[in-house]
Amino acid sequence: ELNICTFINLFCKMISSYFTYFILILISLSLIDYSWLVFGDDGTPEDSCNCDNIIVGDINEIDRAKILTITKVFKNQTKMTDEHYIELTQDCERFRVTRKYMPFTLSAEEEAFPLAYSIVVHHKVQNFERLLRSIYAPQNFYCIHVDKKASESTRAAINATVSCFDNVFIASQLEEVVYASWSRVQADINCMKDLYQISDRWKYFINLCGQDFPMKTNLEMVRALKGLHGGNSLETETMPSNKEYRWKKRHIVKNGAIQYTNEAKKPPPSRIKMFSGGAYIVVSRAFIRFVLEDPKAQELISWSKDTYSPDEFLWATMQRIPGVPGYIRAHHKFDRSDMNTISRLIKWAGHEGEFDAVYPPCQGTHVRAICVYGVGDLQWMLQQDHLFANKFDTDFDPIAIRCLEKHLRNKALQAWVWV
Repeated sequence: ELNICTFINLFCKMISSYFTYFILILISLSLIDYSWLVFGDDGTPEDSCNCDNIIVGDINEIDRAKILTITKVFKNQTKMTDEHYIELTQDCERFRVTRKYMPFTLSAEEEAFPLAYSIVVHHKVQNFERLLRSIYAPQNFYCIHVDKKASESTRAAINATVSCFDNVFIASQLEEVVYASWSRVQADINCMKDLYQISDRWKYFINLCGQDFPMKTNLEMVRALKGLHGGNSLETETMPSNKEYRWKKRHIVKNGAIQYTNEAKKPPPSRIKMFSGGAYIVVSRAFIRFVLEDPKAQELISWSKDTYSPDEFLWATMQRIPGVPGYIRAHHKFDRSDMNTISRLIKWAGHEGEFDAVYPPCQGTHVRAICVYGVGDLQWMLQQDHLFANKFDTDFDPIAIRCLEKHLRNKALQAWVWV
């Protein structure tokens, strides 16, 4: 039978052993050189520009970068082919080290708050791999949906990249994604199912496409998501009348494209009020459970399959259904625009301008009325609250991506020193 002195002695020994273990960890970390994880000026062509100056808006450095990105020699030097990724991933350890993937969790706070990602991709492997590297952390989970229409080399390069990580996987069911059709939503739902089943540890789900890029470090994201207090962040606004045809009329996929039929659809199930929004969401695990299991959610999903661009109303509408985790009331005063959420920063051509516009003019180029960001957009971009921005293209401006990579990696490592 233990007396009080024996108990105190054992307790002190236990505390001493834990303290010793903690000190040994600190010593080991101080002895190991992690400088190889820093994105320094390591001789890549993009590093010929000063990213620190670009990010603070130095006009001369921005102009120099713009000139550099249009030169043929520079474009050839920065291009990484699908075959390059296939070859490099033959040795996964070498791939992870040379590409500087984060090999450990940077803080206990991040370890206790894993994230789940769905990434839908159909081309531009270099874009995808740099996105994955920028958001990769060992405690998170990543589901990659590769379009069935993707080229053989694209599929091979992505599969090879994914095979080098235990927490990154290809979706168990792949879709042939057709622009503005249900297949785009189904791709995300397939990943939702896989992620929900693979682990019960992750706290929030974020869906991405291959041309997104983060604006925050993983720790900054975790803290922003904690600040939602179990709620969600996604665009959800009163449905404009000019978009009602999208779900009031039936649409079909024919010859690889979506077509309008003029055939009237039945009203939404359960008299659900429809809302307008975007494809990109930041939602809790509880919201995903609602999507996958709730009867009302399943009814709405089934009803939406023959509509136009259902990704731009489905999540926005679900967010306003009473009983959904993170519910927002249906009154228009509770509407959330894309600029008042943290899910995605997108510059639409029609909303750009110098003074009273939503955002300043695009400093890159436009594809389908969306800004493809250039180096001149970075200063403004990093002043916003969003977690991710769309879109980026390594073929158009690899320096913009390189500067974001360096900024975020070095910021994450600096925070790690103090966590």
